[in-house]
Order: sequence, then structure tokens, then C-alpha cells
Amino acid sequence: MALYRYKAIQPDGQEINEVMTAGTIEEVQEKIRDKGLYLIQVKEDVEKKSAGESLSFGGKVTAKQISVFCKQFGTLLKAGVPVASGLDILYRQTENKKLREALEDVYTEVQKGSQVSTAVKNHPKIFPSLMVNMIESGETSGNLDNIMERLAIHYEKESKINSRIKGAMIYPLVLSVLSIVVVIFLITVILPTFTGMFTGSGVELPLPTRILMGLSDAIKNYWYLFIGAIVLFAYLASAYISSPTGRYRFDELKFKLPIVKGSIDKIVTARFTRTLGSLLKSGIPLIEALKLAGSVTGNVVTEERINYIATEVEKGETLGSSLKRTPTFGPMVVSMIQIGEESGSLDQMLDKSADFYEQELEDAIDRLLKLMEPLLIVFMAVIIGFIVIAMALPMFEMVNTV
Repeated sequence: MALYRYKAIQPDGQEINEVMTAGTIEEVQEKIRDKGLYLIQVKEDVEKKSAGESLSFGGKVTAKQISVFCKQFGTLLKAGVPVASGLDILYRQTENKKLREALEDVYTEVQKGSQVSTAVKNHPKIFPSLMVNMIESGETSGNLDNIMERLAIHYEKESKINSRIKGAMIYPLVLSVLSIVVVIFLITVILPTFTGMFTGSGVELPLPTRILMGLSDAIKNYWYLFIGAIVLFAYLASAYISSPTGRYRFDELKFKLPIVKGSIDKIVTARFTRTLGSLLKSGIPLIEALKLAGSVTGNVVTEERINYIATEVEKGETLGSSLKRTPTFGPMVVSMIQIGEESGSLDQMLDKSADFYEQELEDAIDRLLKLMEPLLIVFMAVIIGFIVIAMALPMFEMVNTV
């Protein structure tokens, strides 16, 4: 895709000079004809193309960016702006390259007479299935503006959960990297300065010192093998986790790890209840809503369990009783859902459950960070302490010999 600058005349005779993203000049000409404009001139905008690519880096479309789009689109629709005009306004001001190109295509399809839900369905990597189904429901009910506002709230909440999870991972990751760098520095730079003194003293070196010196020589002489082994392990692990079996085993393991399993339960529950509540408010039938909500939990084990629940509900069983037999969801959320079913306010109870578990997730992450900080510090102290002791022991031996 490239940026093209074109001049054209509108039906009212006004001249416009704008930029459009397209694959070829012929595609630009076709799009301009579809808009009902008379083309005067078109050329590739090299300067703008370079700037756009340098800023976007072909970046991934985040939940936050989807939330902003939904909020702006909903606001425009509430203000009485036609759907096509709203899409035209939004795609022109969107900074993310992938999202901008997708929105431009959606705008073009809507101009040709397609529904918004049909157009966004052509971009599954940009617009999630949850969003597609809710937009379709909004178009059917004539309530698209409210649906876009609900989607904005939903993806704003999702963005906050993702940011909190990533934020929790940064500290231990940075501390771990620093620990590895310090250890490698001590082994490859500091230790060799003592090696000559140790070997020339005639003193038999202690086992820890011999292990450390052997490791130092191996890293200095075969560092490329270590890097290759790490890269190979990372590639194989990623390939395995990406496979259906590996992904299932990995997601299953998350519920068994002692430190993180509580947080995983809360993440899955918060996403499930928030999504299901949003879908039910939008008029999506319960069975379809359950399957969609399961797919956005980010865990294939939970998705499988929720699909089974959907099957049970389809047979006539209540949602609450089906959830009760599922280990993922705790007694509190089951009780809230049962109350919601009995009172006819299931969507509201699901929203309250989501709020509760999102707050619980915040607290769980804070507790996890407070626990991990001393554990990582102790681990780092043990490793560095071993290195210091291994370097100090021969010195004591030399002093005793003298």
C-alpha cells in the first residue's frame, strides 16, 4: 500500500486536494469514481508515505485504539452524522496504518451500499468477532450509536486489563535481565582477572571456583553456542505453544501454577462476564453470546468449558447451574448469575461481577508484585553471593598456605 495525493472536483464544483491510501493509481481512480468525484490529477505522495511508515511501523491495532474508534464513531452517530460520513472522517484522522487502511476499505464498502457489519467482517485481524456481532445487532435494531458506545467501554476495560498485566510483567523481566547481565559481567570480566593468580599459586582450587572458571571459559569461547541454544529453545517453545496441543497444555498449566493461578482465574472471569454482559445488552441470543464470550477469554481451556456450558444451556439447563460445575468460575460469580437469571437482570449482574473481578485482579497483581520483588532479590543475591564466595575461597586458601 502507498499514499497518493490527488486533486478532484466535487459535484458542487468545489476542488479538493487530499491524500488516499491505495495499492495502485488505478485503485485510487476507482475509489474516486465511487465517491462521485471528477479526478483532475493523482500522483504518489513519496514524502508522506515515508513519514507514515516511520510513525506506524505497521503496528498492531490495540484494544485502546479500537475503543477510541468506537467512542468517536458512536459520538458522531449520536450527533446525527451519517454512517458513511462518520467513517470518512475517522479513517482520515486515524494514525495507525493498519486501522486506517481497514477503515478506508470499510468506508468504501459502505459507500457501495454494504452494511458496516459486513464491511468490518472482511478484516478479522483488525476487528474482533465480538465487535462484528455487536455492530450487526446494532444495525438490526437501529441502535448502532449505543452499541458503539458499549463497545468503547468494553474495549477500554480490556485495554486497562492488558496494560495492568503488561505492567506487572515489566518489573520482574527488567530485574531478571539485569541479574543475567551482572552475572555474565562478573564471570567474563571480573573473574578472569583473578584466574592467573589462582592458577599460579599452586593451591588446589575449591569446587565452586573450578565450576565458575569452567563456566567463564565456556561463555567466552563458545558464546555463540549459548546464544544459538537460547534462540533455538525460544523458537521451539513458541512453535509448540502456537500449536493446538501446545496452546491447550500451556493454558491448562496456567491454572495450576501456584503463584499466578489466582490472577489467571480473575482475568478469565472478568473478561467472560464483561463480554457476556455487553453481548446480552446488545440483544445477542444467550447461546451465541456464550460462544463469543468464550472466544475472547484468551484461554482455550476456558473456551472449551464455556462451549460445553452453551451446549447444556441449549438443552434447557440454566446458566448458573451449568457454571457451578465449571472449575474456572468461583461461587461468587455463579451466585450473581443465578440471581440475575431469577430476577431477569442477568446483564446487569454480569457487569457488576466484571467490576468486582477487575478490582480483585488489580489487588491480586499488586500482591503478586509485592511477593515477587523479595523473591527475585533473594534469588539474585544467592547467585551473586555464590560467585563472590567462589572467588574469595581461593584467596583464603592462599592466605592459609602462606
